[in-house]
Amino acid sequence: MEYMTTASTGGPRWLTDEEQGVWQAYLHATTLMEDHLDRQLQRDAGMPHTYYGLLVQLSRAPGRQKRMTELAKDAKITRSRLSHAVARLEKNGWVRREDCPSDKRGQNAVLTDDGQDMLARSAPGHVEAVRQAIFARLSPQQVKSLGEIMQVIAGGLQPEDTDADLPWLR
Repeated sequence: MEYMTTASTGGPRWLTDEEQGVWQAYLHATTLMEDHLDRQLQRDAGMPHTYYGLLVQLSRAPGRQKRMTELAKDAKITRSRLSHAVARLEKNGWVRREDCPSDKRGQNAVLTDDGQDMLARSAPGHVEAVRQAIFARLSPQQVKSLGEIMQVIAGGLQPEDTDADLPWLR
């Protein structure tokens, strides 16, 4: 498709062939990456990548706990999906819910000692999967460039408006 600008034609500004190639490579790589990490964690820890990410967030939070609404926002998932995930993590004994002392309507997700132990057991395999999939394939300069590129993209997409209609704010 020929590259057109909105100003000159009033129509969509299509991707150039080079941009389309980069976009398709990005989609392909991120799909493969998520599948790779998900399969590794399912095999080694019996949990999907999303659940592992929730455990990591809780492990880094003060007191190993975080308000459910903040956890959903940080994980970029809906509160409904988070509630389901936390229920599964509770069933495994890795997380528990507690009422929020400052807001009786809110709840905190708390990483249990068993959850911290599971995270400690599964982290080495996960880190190795990440290292093999990304860092073992890139030169130090490519790693630096990738980090810079991802920061630019994330910075441009991260809404400053806290009232934005985003799934994880619903």
